[in-house]
Amino acid sequence: MKRKILIFYSILILIGLFSAGCKKSEKLLAGGFTEGNEKGLMLYELNTQNGNLSLISETDAGANPSFFCYSKNRDFIYAINEVPDFSGLAAGGLTTLKYDPASGKIGKQSELPVPFGGPCHISLSDDGGFLLIASYSSSSVAVVKLGTDGIPAEVSDTIVYSAVAPVVSHPHMIAQDPFARHVYLTDLGLDRVMIYDLDRQKGKLVPVPNGEIKVPQGSGPRHFVFSPAGTRMYLINEQGSTVMVFDVDKGGILKLLQTLPATSEGYNGKNACAEILIGEGGGFLYGSNRGENSIVVFRIGLDGLLTVAGHSTCGGDWPRNFVIDPSGKFLLSGNQKSGDISVFRINLKTGIPEGPVFKATMKAPAYLEFFK
Repeated sequence: MKRKILIFYSILILIGLFSAGCKKSEKLLAGGFTEGNEKGLMLYELNTQNGNLSLISETDAGANPSFFCYSKNRDFIYAINEVPDFSGLAAGGLTTLKYDPASGKIGKQSELPVPFGGPCHISLSDDGGFLLIASYSSSSVAVVKLGTDGIPAEVSDTIVYSAVAPVVSHPHMIAQDPFARHVYLTDLGLDRVMIYDLDRQKGKLVPVPNGEIKVPQGSGPRHFVFSPAGTRMYLINEQGSTVMVFDVDKGGILKLLQTLPATSEGYNGKNACAEILIGEGGGFLYGSNRGENSIVVFRIGLDGLLTVAGHSTCGGDWPRNFVIDPSGKFLLSGNQKSGDISVFRINLKTGIPEGPVFKATMKAPAYLEFFK
């Protein structure tokens, strides 16, 4: 009898574990470009069984909340407002919102001007104490210190680069490596990657010796992603439509190892690359092509180098951003010009997104991120 009871409870435990590992939905947040009084922050629910995407709510996060990041415990959303003027100042904006997972409601908490205007990327420092912001149109970056309550307290540092034509800096992405050794910045205008240390006492960026890595003129470095071990950086170039692989040495300095085209063989039309991500399993690298309107897939070798696995459609026009769901089964492409989010099921053997299996309408989506 005791044995039967033991078996019964063991089965219940296994069923519970199986159910917990088969989460049927995920919450997705999407930010985009707005006009007038439009709301630019959308909360969706992804059905991880069939790929359907359902709109839960729309939130006013100010004008053009085109990129955002979460606080460490995911209760705050930090959205940049990609505008030249904010609160009557020549500045961009930083809007902080609070997310209540129980009700699904998102409410605005604070606003802060970001000097000089035009922010396009934001990331959180590993300790959760600072926000790093790149501003494309004003050739600048900023560091924002967070208060103990998680609300942005002050701009602790700004750097303005060359903005005199024809040599104009366009910072596009700023983020730390996986182990927070350094801060990396892509400069699309000056074809370089800059490396800094973050002085946490002063909240300032400190240049690293030999920390300016040039790439070929006309490449236009846009976004990057590191391998989980932090030994490789994968860089996508907007203007050159290429993907580069860099070795990352112990000091964080980059050495170029490989350059591959992002577009399909034989494609000769206009193109501008945008996003780059590693799949959940770590075996595939993905990039988006605006113009060819495709998703390129690379297989990642044991040495971190790439081979082309194939291309798929993005399901619309101008895939500015895309994201892979936490299960690794679906890729969602935010197509800015066609105004939709296209959902694809990923072939786990080939890595290629297949579909789309579903489309949701959203005006000018610019950034997508799951609540993991």
